Amino acid sequence: MPTIRNIPLRHELKYHITPAELTVLRGVLAPVMQLDPNGNENNEYHIRSLYFDTINDDALEEKIAGVGNRKKYRIRIYNFSDKVIKLECKSKYGDLISKQSVSIPRELAEQLIAGDPDGLQRMRHPLLHDVYREMRTRLLRPAVIVDYVREAYIHQAEEVRITFDKQVRTGLYSVDMFNPQIPTYPVFDDPVEILEVKFDEFLPSYLQSILSGITAQRSAVSKYTWCRRYENKEY
Repeated sequence: MPTIRNIPLRHELKYHITPAELTVLRGVLAPVMQLDPNGNENNEYHIRSLYFDTINDDALEEKIAGVGNRKKYRIRIYNFSDKVIKLECKSKYGDLISKQSVSIPRELAEQLIAGDPDGLQRMRHPLLHDVYREMRTRLLRPAVIVDYVREAYIHQAEEVRITFDKQVRTGLYSVDMFNPQIPTYPVFDDPVEILEVKFDEFLPSYLQSILSGITAQRSAVSKYTWCRRYENKEY
C-alpha cells in the first residue's frame, strides 16, 4: 500500500447513480460481499459531519479549482449519538486519498465548534496539533453540516469498501451538530445517490466486472461542495 508520511493511501472512485441502479447493484453485491457490522437491520446507519473551512473557504475553493493535493477537516457522529465522536482530516493526493481520525469527547467537540481550540494544546495526537494550528493561523471554523444515510459492503481482499450514500442533506448555516432537530435540506434536484468505491492497490476483477455495468459517469464533486450549493458558490 502506498503511503505518505506513514499514512496509508487508498483509491476512491465516486459515481452519481439513480435509485434504480442502486437496487440492481445491491442485489449483485450482497451475495459476494459482507454487510457493514455497523449497519442496522437494513444495513444502514446515519452519518452527520460538520465540516470546517478557513475564513477564506480555502478547502471549498481548492476543490472547485481542482487542486490536486488538498485536505478537509471535519467532526463526525453516527446515528445522532455522541457516544463516538471523530475528529478527522481527509486528504487527497492526486487520485489517492488518506484519512486521519481520532476520537474526542463531546466537551472538546463543542469547544471546537464554538471556535475555541485551546483544549487541543493538552492533547498529544498529531492531528489535534494540526487542527490547533489551522484554527489559530488560518482561522479554521465550522462551515456546514452534511447529513446522509450510508449503506455499506466490505470485502477483506484489498480492503475493498463499497458504500451507497443516500438522502444527502445540508444543514445550511447551522453548526448545532448534536441537535437532531435542526432543519436540513436535500442537495440534489433529482433522485440521486452516491456510490463510492474504496480500495488499496487494486480492485478484484469480479468487482471490476460488476461495476463496469454502471452507466453513470464518475463524479469529482464532493458531498461537502454540494452541501454548500445554496451559498451561491460556483462549481
